Amino acid sequence: MEAAERALFEGGVRHATEASSGAALDSALNDLGWTDALDAHPATAVSVLFECLGGSHATSGALDWLLAAELGTGSRRPGVVLPALRACDPPGDLSDDRCVVQGLGTEAFGRSDEALVVAETTEGVAALAVATEALQRRPVHGLDPALGLVEVTGTFDVGPRTVQEPVDWDGAVALGQLALGSELVGAARAMLELARVHALERMQFGRPIATFQAVRHRLADALVSLEAAGALLEAAWEEPSAVNARMAKAFAGRSARSAARHCQQVLAGIGFTTEHPLHLFVRRTVVLDQLLGAGSALTHELGTDILERCTLPPAFPL
Repeated sequence: MEAAERALFEGGVRHATEASSGAALDSALNDLGWTDALDAHPATAVSVLFECLGGSHATSGALDWLLAAELGTGSRRPGVVLPALRACDPPGDLSDDRCVVQGLGTEAFGRSDEALVVAETTEGVAALAVATEALQRRPVHGLDPALGLVEVTGTFDVGPRTVQEPVDWDGAVALGQLALGSELVGAARAMLELARVHALERMQFGRPIATFQAVRHRLADALVSLEAAGALLEAAWEEPSAVNARMAKAFAGRSARSAARHCQQVLAGIGFTTEHPLHLFVRRTVVLDQLLGAGSALTHELGTDILERCTLPPAFPL
């Protein structure tokens, strides 16, 4: 995608995510042709949209669309059952023509008539299409209820037409991790902007606190960490692999949480109040870091893999 075309596309997506959320945003993305952009320029389409979602604190069905497309559902857009928090394993288990499901759904999950359940079978991993009403849903009233997550559970019989061909679950998870990594960076950039503006406007001892070295160091540390996370996400798109996606997601989560701490310190007392929007992005950051593999769990997996293989992952080309 050319620079001018990307700027126009990014402007349209940013306007849509700032003006709407949920079903209205999904409709706006359809009008913008985001799925067409996803087919032509997946790295740009995913990075731009999810960073804008993070920066505007909006929700959409884009993660479901992304995973469903990678799992080979064609033009259909079912709601995809995600693994439980911190986990990356398929949320379903298929045995003796009976599937047991325990996972999560996005805000858009309840708006879909059909659910896609990825399940472990004796022959590998398969995707099962089932009516959404066949599964039980319970709203997750946790740290970030605005995200609209639902707990999805259920047990259903699997008929001969339900089971699809084996799917690339690891590839779908890797794609989702890159998307969530971009959303984490977008949320962190929004927090950094709130802290930056506050530092310029807050007067103490007759001058803006932005002139104080301690404040500037915190903002600079947050910026450097976020730029590194963005660079790692770009590199993971250029060198696609499950390992690179895990590294990018884990580092983006750590960078976003670090930025949240620094920005909270700069904002001081006002940052602790619900009147200030910082808490919205902090809540979103903590929850996103847990989806499709918690940053701490992914880091542990990467370290364990290095110890078992006694080799480091290939270095990115500079």
